[in-house]
Amino acid sequence: MTDKSPEQEPVTIVDKRKVDPETGEVREPAAASDGAAAAPAADSAAAQEPSAPAEAQAPAGENGSATLADTISTELAERTADLQRLTAEYANYRRRVERDRKSAVETAKAAVVTELLGVLDDLDRARAHGDLESGPLKSVADKLVDALKKQGLEEFGAEGEPFDPTLHEAVQHEGEGHDPVIGVVMRKGYRFGDRVLRHALVGVTDGVTDLVGESSSDTANAGSDAGTGEQ
Repeated sequence: MTDKSPEQEPVTIVDKRKVDPETGEVREPAAASDGAAAAPAADSAAAQEPSAPAEAQAPAGENGSATLADTISTELAERTADLQRLTAEYANYRRRVERDRKSAVETAKAAVVTELLGVLDDLDRARAHGDLESGPLKSVADKLVDALKKQGLEEFGAEGEPFDPTLHEAVQHEGEGHDPVIGVVMRKGYRFGDRVLRHALVGVTDGVTDLVGESSSDTANAGSDAGTGEQ
């Protein structure tokens, strides 16, 4: 058997001496040294290259930030306006609902009070006949009238009041004066708050000023007649 020796890699000897032993002169750097030295220079140059574009993009970044700030300000103003509009609409809605609620309550109260006006008329007739001078019925009548007044019921149409066609309904008129007043009340009128539930049924007569004017006129006429008779 013959032994086979493994193949040996060739040995390369590199002379790294800076001084040539034969001539004594200083050697120039080898190509490999040049490549190794050039690599760090290239890396440093590559590291410095991005700085120039960064400086060039600085103004563009400032403009972009300003544009973004303007956009945000515009959107914020729009959202604020929307919020203010919604707040105003909600406030108006609440006021409208509250007004409608109060109107509904007043309408319901007025309807109930209107149904009790006939009872008040009966109590007025009983009072006129002296049936409410004393006794339990007087107490009940007083409590009912007080309760209705507390709710806002008011009566109108008393003798001597100026005649108002928007509140009074005249069924008779005595005299021809221009300042009529109520002479007779046949049925009281009632209002509930600003609502007139029922007009007063009255008889109208001349006012005091008209009566005084007529008296003065009669006196003057009588005086003139007397002077004519004397002549």
